[in-house]
Amino acid sequence: MNNLPTVTKNLLIINLLCFLGTIVARRYGIDVENMLGLHFFLASDFNLAQFFTYMFMHANFSHIFFNMFAVWMFGRVLEQVWGPKRFLTYYLVCGIGAGVIQELVQFIEYTMVWSNYESVNTGLDIIPMSVFLNELTTVGASGAVYGILLAFGMLFPNSQMFVFPIPVPIKAKYFVIGYAALELVLGITGGDGVAHFAHLGGMLFGLIFIIYWRKKNGGGQIYY
Repeated sequence: MNNLPTVTKNLLIINLLCFLGTIVARRYGIDVENMLGLHFFLASDFNLAQFFTYMFMHANFSHIFFNMFAVWMFGRVLEQVWGPKRFLTYYLVCGIGAGVIQELVQFIEYTMVWSNYESVNTGLDIIPMSVFLNELTTVGASGAVYGILLAFGMLFPNSQMFVFPIPVPIKAKYFVIGYAALELVLGITGGDGVAHFAHLGGMLFGLIFIIYWRKKNGGGQIYY
C-alpha cells in the first residue's frame, strides 16, 4: 500500500471502510446502502448527494473486490500519468456520469412501462408503485471503474493484457472495445440486475473528458 499513489490508495481505503461500515450498521438495523445508494429520481428517497455517495456503496464482497482490483490495477497507472488531481476528477466525473445515464435509462423504462401501472406484482407480493420506485437503487464504483478501463485503453492501446479465460494476450484497445460491446448486449437483453448502461455511461463520460483534455492540450496525449 505504501507504494500506491495517494488517490488510488485512499479510494481503496475509503471504499473498504464504507463496505465494512455498511455491514456493521446493518447489524444495528441501519440500512446505509439504502440511504447512500442512488435512487430513481422520481422516488421519494432520492436526493442529489446520492450521485456521489452511491459510488462508495457495494452490494457484496465480490462486487467491491473486483471493482477495487481494477482501481488498483489500472487506476494507479493513470494517477502516475495524470497526477492525483486530474485522476480524482476523472474518476468522480465518470462515476457521476454513470449515475446520470442510469437515471436516464430508468426514466425511459418508467415512461414506457411503469407509468402505466399503480402497483407492481413482484411474484411474491403486490406493492404500490411508490414503494417499487424506492427499491430501484444503484450502488457501486463500476461506472468510475469502466471509465478507468477506457482511459487505460486509450492511453496504452497496444499494451498486452492477459484476460481469463482467453488463452493468449490481447491488446488493451481490443479488451476495452470488447467489454463495451458486451455491456451493450447485456444492457439491451437485461434481466440480470446489473446496471450495464451505467457502466457504458462511465465510459461515455470518460471518453468526453479525454477528448476535451486532448483538444485543450493541442491534440496530444494527456500526459501530465
